[in-house]
Amino acid sequence: MDEFLYACHAAVQTSAGLPSGCPFHVVLGNEACDLDSMVSSLAYAYFLSKTCGIEEAFVVPLLNIQQEELPLRSDNVFLLRQIGLSPDLLLFRDQLDLVALQRSDRLRLTLVDHNVLPSSDASLEGAVVEVIDHHMLEREPSPSYHATVETVGSCATLVTERLLQKAPHILDQQLAQLLYATILADCVNMAPAAGKVTAKDSLFATALEARFPSLPPRAALFQALHNAKFDVSGLNTEQMLMKDMKMLKGSLSMAISVLYLPIEVFLQRAELEEELSGFCRKLALDVLVLMSISFTEAKQPIRELALFSHSATCREQVSHFLERAGDPALDLHAISCPHDHVVAFHQDRLLECVTTCKLWASFYSSRPCNSSASRKKLLPLLKDFVRVRRGQDKDDEDEDGERRVPPTPANSLVEGCPLDAGPPPVSVHALHDKFGQIDAR
Repeated sequence: MDEFLYACHAAVQTSAGLPSGCPFHVVLGNEACDLDSMVSSLAYAYFLSKTCGIEEAFVVPLLNIQQEELPLRSDNVFLLRQIGLSPDLLLFRDQLDLVALQRSDRLRLTLVDHNVLPSSDASLEGAVVEVIDHHMLEREPSPSYHATVETVGSCATLVTERLLQKAPHILDQQLAQLLYATILADCVNMAPAAGKVTAKDSLFATALEARFPSLPPRAALFQALHNAKFDVSGLNTEQMLMKDMKMLKGSLSMAISVLYLPIEVFLQRAELEEELSGFCRKLALDVLVLMSISFTEAKQPIRELALFSHSATCREQVSHFLERAGDPALDLHAISCPHDHVVAFHQDRLLECVTTCKLWASFYSSRPCNSSASRKKLLPLLKDFVRVRRGQDKDDEDEDGERRVPPTPANSLVEGCPLDAGPPPVSVHALHDKFGQIDAR
């Protein structure tokens, strides 16, 4: 694998050893670039390189993120280091111009761990020759590509199946551990109660164990990956905010970042307010919502919430909206905060986790619950706030001079037009009364 990735790096940087105009066959994972996406891309590209040959196309695994984003995928980095594969050998989206390759008719594209290109990559659609995915098929069938789509627990399972069926001789300990660890992580340590694992996942995890008896024990490997995923000790403030962030655009621009440490600890970071301010300027954010998940010694989750905004109005509006929320009720209670532009809350009632997260808790010795489940409950509330605020902004514009009905023209024969003040208000009750009067007549 090391020699293959080194050759890929050299070819992309210098085109060394490639025939003039040689096409690139790029194996591309999804934009999340989680463990499954990264490993499926690496493993399947390696398989193609051993079975296709350079005369057909030069095969390249490409991680669908910027190079600077890799440290945010701490479990990815952990697994690479565990098997002795340097992250410096990987290729990232900002290192290969796929659009230019497509324009010169030199791009062939295999999609792994997703089957639909985002709108930003629509111009690459004609280059897709194969899809391997474990999600529901969303793209239109076409003779221009071959699809292997099956709703198993991990895309790495489908890649393992292909390797064992077509080229079992290329599997070594390093590649096997990449695939094995990914299947374990996606299938929650192969526990049936979690609802992730299928018979095919179990079959090929067992097959890897049989071929490579020195693979790490399941429980130990799964736990190590889990711990690495939530390890933020080496991240700066911006990386912590970017690690698990969702954007929400509307009448204002908002981001929701999940933090895997107590909010009080995060708020004590040196120069935090300046860093939050710079982060919001960089992403043009009006409000930054911080969701904190940490755990007691008894492994019980503690959830806290904080809001950062330079606008006192925005802070007050969002915090009041969330405090009054009833579906679900967040039970927010203000806590002291050392920063002028931040308000913070403790959340007494834990938001209900999805069933899988509850099941995962029995397998984890620490951090037993996935905080993104809570964000799934918070996001609809914030979307409601944006919708409500959009309506308020519209009303404010009307009051500030952009009226719904234009004023009476200067040459109008009607003086003091009754519509000058806009249309009369009409309520539902008034309409019922009016229709009732009509029926009575």
